[in-house]
Order: sequence, then structure tokens, then C-alpha cells
Amino acid sequence: MKIQELTLYTSNIDGQTEFYSQVLGLEIVKKSPKNVSFHIGNSLLQFEQKKEATPYHFAINIPANKEEEALQWLKSRITILKDEQDEIIDFRAWNAKAIYFYDHDKNIVELIARKNLKNESDQNFGPEQFLEISEIGVPTRDIESEFSILRNAMGIEIYDGGFGNFCAIGDENGLFICINKEHKKWYPTNDKAFASNFKLLMQEKGQQYQVDFKNESIKVTGP
Repeated sequence: MKIQELTLYTSNIDGQTEFYSQVLGLEIVKKSPKNVSFHIGNSLLQFEQKKEATPYHFAINIPANKEEEALQWLKSRITILKDEQDEIIDFRAWNAKAIYFYDHDKNIVELIARKNLKNESDQNFGPEQFLEISEIGVPTRDIESEFSILRNAMGIEIYDGGFGNFCAIGDENGLFICINKEHKKWYPTNDKAFASNFKLLMQEKGQQYQVDFKNESIKVTGP
């Protein structure tokens, strides 16, 4: 599963523009008073202005060998979100290591080095090492229903978890992180998980789909 474009909403387009372009150094693809988009490797991250917007959680893949360099690079720019004293989180079951931070809107952003992808790099860490958007959080009251919609439309399967409180759907290049928002909060901050609307353009098995998450429900169109 490849996430080609992810559109999120923000109540402060100028603040997000400054954060992603100046703090993280990402290239602005286009900018208008109510819209800004950035290249994140093979993906496009887009923010649209909305008077009332609530936070998200999403993740970005980085090279499998770059978590330590990424941590030092981030620490010179922003505050790291820790799990107690741990700045790099070891997800042994996923063979991955992750680092978390807030953007301007208090969205929880994750950089994750997935060892199974074997996408190591010998370049110094920087914005060009942001390879692709690889996760979007989907807070819901009914994980099984959202999974059924995704599987029936695109044939994607569960990567990890089940229908209780947590379910990762897709693969290591792209995952829908479904959580039961009535019982679970976002790791590692315990922030409330809002069912924030988003739009996503993705590719699965060579076919392109649009996924809209609105009013706590997923809708898939295409190919």
C-alpha cells in the first residue's frame, strides 16, 4: 500500500507552513492562503485551512539505519516526545524503531525506521531522508466496520492487532492505524484521539483509490 497524497486540516495554515518548511526543511510544492503542500519523499502532504480542526497522528518512513541520526537532527530543531526516558521507541514485534514529535498543531508526527524494508542509506540525515508517509491514524468506535470497508474495497489485510482497541491495516509502506477512541489514546503522549477528517490518495496492487474519512467513517472510491 502506497500513500501518494494525504490531506489534513489546520486552523493555522501559516504556522504549519513555517513548521514544515523552516523547521523540518521540506520543499513547498504549492502555497495559497488556504492550502499548502509539501514533498515527503514519494508522498505529498497537504494542509487545508479549516476554522475548527482537531489533531492527527501520522507517520513517515525513514531509512532503516537512520533512527539515531534522525534523533540528533530532530533534537537540534524540536522537542522529542518520550516514553518515560526513551527517545527512540523500539517496536520489537514490528522490527522497527520510532521517534515522535509535535508539529505546530500538536499533531503527533512519527519518524519510523522499519528494518524489514532494508532501505538503508549512507547519506547524512536530512529532509531528503523522509521517504514516504507510511501511517495515518483512524480513531473510531468500530474497528471491524472500518476494516471491512477497506478490505472489501481494496483487498488489504490486517498487519497487526485485532478488533478490540488497536488494528494496523495494510503493510509497512502504508498503514491505517485504527484505534478504539473510546478506550485508547495516542502513544506516547496519551493525547485524546480525535476522529479528525482526512483525505487520502493511495495505490494498492497497481490500482489507485481515494479514501475519505469523515464523520467517523471511511469511504473508498476508485479505481
